Amino acid sequence: MSEKLQKILARAGHGSRREMEAWIAAGRVSVDGEIASLGDRIEADAKVRIDGRQVSLKSADEVICRVLAYHKPEGEICSRKDPEGRPTVFDRLPRTRDSRWVAVGRLDINTSGLLLFTSDGELANRLMHPSNEIEREYAVRTFGEVSDLVVQKLRTGVMLEDGPAQFDQIKPAGGEGINQWWHVALHEGRNREVRRLWEAVEVQVSRLIRVRYGMIELPKTLPRGGWMELPLEQVNYLRQLAGLEPETRSMLGMDKHSVARAKVRSAKVRRAVRKQKTTQGKPTRQ
Repeated sequence: MSEKLQKILARAGHGSRREMEAWIAAGRVSVDGEIASLGDRIEADAKVRIDGRQVSLKSADEVICRVLAYHKPEGEICSRKDPEGRPTVFDRLPRTRDSRWVAVGRLDINTSGLLLFTSDGELANRLMHPSNEIEREYAVRTFGEVSDLVVQKLRTGVMLEDGPAQFDQIKPAGGEGINQWWHVALHEGRNREVRRLWEAVEVQVSRLIRVRYGMIELPKTLPRGGWMELPLEQVNYLRQLAGLEPETRSMLGMDKHSVARAKVRSAKVRRAVRKQKTTQGKPTRQ
């Protein structure tokens, strides 16, 4: 049975459906030697090329939906390549065969914390759609005094350049002197929205960490620059949020050898991060 070209490419992990639609519109995709058009439907035996390179097509039964949790450090950008040579969030991810990792949303270069990646572009596309309104939680360190009136404004809403916004939750989380920590949550994903909300009430943000996406929390044992594959239960939680059928298989090995390899990889990442900090100067405070 034929399916839309962009849906098949996204499901096979070549990018999100939005990316695939943009590539098709730009003439980068061909089917059986002919430049494809938006809305084209193809059969399973079609020969599809992206930028002249033939790509694999998979049926829904052949694709295993995988999701990674990545602890993004500050200083990495959410692009595959950077003309300025800055490190990207894709640099440390594991390689995949005949597909690629698709980021679920973005974090700006100065924000760290939980970032999800999936091999299923359709899942990524649906999770990023504004209609989903999935709650995100952040740990925020502010510099300077934050009055009760300011907190109340952030709860009730302030006007940003792209419309009104507010935190669904905001609560103090300790700190010393003029450096105070807060935990805030909101269900929108507008560009730099957390920082812009604080800026709107004239409060400076000195540290911003995403600690939760929906019910998926940043694992406390996951070092900055490290990743872990989510178990099937959490994968299906995300698929349910996106209105997709549950996955029945997982690439996550639960045998002793797989667990041991995961511990070794985590230790290597920690050592690499410490070494990088040392070469760059005085280590940053946690």
